[in-house]
Amino acid sequence: MSACTPTRHDDPHRKEHSHEPHSPPSPRPRGPRLTGADVSASIAVFLIALPLSLGIALATGAPLQAGLVAAAVGGVVVGRLGGAPLQVSGPAAGLTVVTAELIQRYGWRTTCAITVLAGLAQLGLGLLRVARTALAVSPAIVHGMLAGIGVTIAVAQLHIVLGGTPHSSVLLNLRDLPAQLARVQTAALSVSALTLCLLLAWPRLPGRAGRLLRVVPAPLVAVTGATTSAALLGFGLPKVDLPSWSSHALAGLPEGPALGLIAAVLTITLVCSVQSLLGAVAVDKMVAARPALSGRVRRADLDRELLGQGAANVVSGTLGGLPIAGVAVRSTANVNAGAVSRNSTMLHGVLVVIAALLMVPILERIPLASLAALVMAVGIQMVSLHHIRTVTRHREVLVYAVTTVGVVFLGVLEGVALGIGMAVAVALHRLTRTRITHHETEGVHHVHVRGQLTFLAVPRLSRTLHLVPQGAHAVVELDGSFMDHAAYESLQDWQNTQTAHGGTVELVGRRTGVRIGEPTGPAGLHPDGGTTAPDSSGCRCHPWTPWRNHQCAIPESGGPAQRNNAETTTTRTSEDAEHTEPSDLTAKLDALGAPGALGTPGATVEAPAPPSSPRAPDATTPTANQLARGISAFQRNTAPLVRSELARLAREGQQPSQLFLTCADSRLVTSMITSSGPGDLFVVRNVGNLVPPPGEESGDDSVAAAIEYAVDVLRVRSITVCGHSGCGAMQALLTADQDTAQTPLRRWLRYGGPSVARMADGSRPAARLAGRAAADTVEQLCLTNVIQQLEHLRAHDSVSRALRAGELELHGMYFHVGEAQAYLLSEVHEGEVFDHVGVADLTV
Repeated sequence: MSACTPTRHDDPHRKEHSHEPHSPPSPRPRGPRLTGADVSASIAVFLIALPLSLGIALATGAPLQAGLVAAAVGGVVVGRLGGAPLQVSGPAAGLTVVTAELIQRYGWRTTCAITVLAGLAQLGLGLLRVARTALAVSPAIVHGMLAGIGVTIAVAQLHIVLGGTPHSSVLLNLRDLPAQLARVQTAALSVSALTLCLLLAWPRLPGRAGRLLRVVPAPLVAVTGATTSAALLGFGLPKVDLPSWSSHALAGLPEGPALGLIAAVLTITLVCSVQSLLGAVAVDKMVAARPALSGRVRRADLDRELLGQGAANVVSGTLGGLPIAGVAVRSTANVNAGAVSRNSTMLHGVLVVIAALLMVPILERIPLASLAALVMAVGIQMVSLHHIRTVTRHREVLVYAVTTVGVVFLGVLEGVALGIGMAVAVALHRLTRTRITHHETEGVHHVHVRGQLTFLAVPRLSRTLHLVPQGAHAVVELDGSFMDHAAYESLQDWQNTQTAHGGTVELVGRRTGVRIGEPTGPAGLHPDGGTTAPDSSGCRCHPWTPWRNHQCAIPESGGPAQRNNAETTTTRTSEDAEHTEPSDLTAKLDALGAPGALGTPGATVEAPAPPSSPRAPDATTPTANQLARGISAFQRNTAPLVRSELARLAREGQQPSQLFLTCADSRLVTSMITSSGPGDLFVVRNVGNLVPPPGEESGDDSVAAAIEYAVDVLRVRSITVCGHSGCGAMQALLTADQDTAQTPLRRWLRYGGPSVARMADGSRPAARLAGRAAADTVEQLCLTNVIQQLEHLRAHDSVSRALRAGELELHGMYFHVGEAQAYLLSEVHEGEVFDHVGVADLTV
């Protein structure tokens, strides 16, 4: 459950504040001030950006000043104009291969012109507001592209690490690698090895001293240590060469074939845009995970971010800088360093400018082998094992592999095109792959259809269905979510033919977990010739109706009422089958269930026989049938899907991240409204979602025990108190009579008394719901009760200790049952406002 909430809707009843006719206008709100957190974060990012910018420029073959120009422009221009306040932009490793190829083919000045044109293209895309479209690219393609670029970078920089010179092609670099290993330069290899050792070991320094030392970025330590060692040992290695800025090459007119230049512009635009937009989304997730930042930093405006990136590329290309994109390493450092505004990004760009003008003698002491080792490490990290595991879990490893290989051996644009083609092919394969099996068990023919039923599967479906002898009993299980018109017609024609010859057809939908139609013979007769006996298992529920109490009118046995209910149910089902246009699997299954089932003239709905004793319900009662059907549906459909995950949880034990304390109301389905699954939530439910304060005499220890266990043993990171509309406990509190006998329920509800007193206290602000006042007194008490129970929660020792240590966060939540809308308490101390949680927020 995300802790981010969107901007609150304006209250239509709020009064506008205006100044008097002759008074000066109200001052305009100032932008965010430069805070100490922004200053420290900018220094941390600057120390990382400086060596990386030089290293990336070295890897591309561009003038080394070009990396500093891009870093400065990315910090100042994107920091000021971009839509992701905490994302840091600059020369990115993901652009290294593309830029190096362009420099080799067209030269540096034309590459700068291509960067300017790509920036103009990004500006056009930003004005068209199509930034969200870039997120439609499969993550497997993006990760494969970055992995391919990382492999290319690592192989090329390996030659510099060994003391040689890389080629422009991966194949040539791999071919010459054995010869390069035979003539290794010991000095270059030693400096590179020291750089890599410091880079890997510095973040892992143990103890308190290690925590203090890790404040200094590892890339800076690695390059500084290698430079110092090379100087002390007197190694004569090639070093950074920064010519005078007066001779720095700027952009020139593009020269070359028009088609090649257009392809180059499209490639730079694609890679810069996708990497920057995906980086902005990732930064939003990091900010949401930091409670101290989530309320102060706005979510990324992707269209504005694309405009900012375009403007930066125009400026960078004009000034002779590398192409610019959002950089994950620097953005992560910026967020982790505690930046709270775009000022940190801009200040880091200013520091790069100062360094480029005043620190040239220091920068020129850095060995190129050290920068090459630094960039090679970045390239290796771009081949992420986490990404490989993710795409494997989602069965997209083929898309990832094809994209990676294509980028390595053909180029970025060609590799991405191959990845898109493979992704489309995989999607079509999944859509058209349908397994249809047939087997006979004890005289019953079972036909199992796994996958989507389209016109491509109709021939196989027809062949398999005709293996069922006419007049036999058949069970057809549809294990999928889509059926097109051709498959629907084929299945319906076969079903009509089968029932016309005296056979029975039972359609089973995997998603419903219940039988779609009863196995009946012609004219509503059983195969044995008897009249169809009423059976409640004929309930034809949609996939979402099991938690709607099966509102398909299972009638009670006996009497005219039973017959009236049966007739009503049958008529309604028949009308649904005739008037519903089959557009998805559920609708088509309803229609297919009509012939020879509930909709057939003469067919009736069976009700169970009454139990022999009202005190001893058995499996024939409606309640027992409903329970047994639900368990059966779980064992048949859901258990195979979750068995491996539950087995893992059984081995590893539960590790929930949240304690969710809510009401016992049957309408609150916690897993549904929080999109959670097994192992995610530690749930405590009671009447009124109450938290008894600690230290109460004759208090209830069950809730306190659950809180202590969740915080101290399970180490949950958040606790949510969730109230809801129409709470019966709150209604009982408002109508409580002091003279009423103290039943267990009344004694329990005394813990809600402070909520009633809080609501009656006129000195406190009334809790509001998304900019409006509560609809009635009951809703006001429901909202106030959430706030009061959070106060009770803070009084528990385990909670207060975790809050002081910064290891826990508390959330208030309100769920409006009638609107199916969740609200989060966003301003506990400033107006106590519950804000909407919209669709966009739930996807973060």
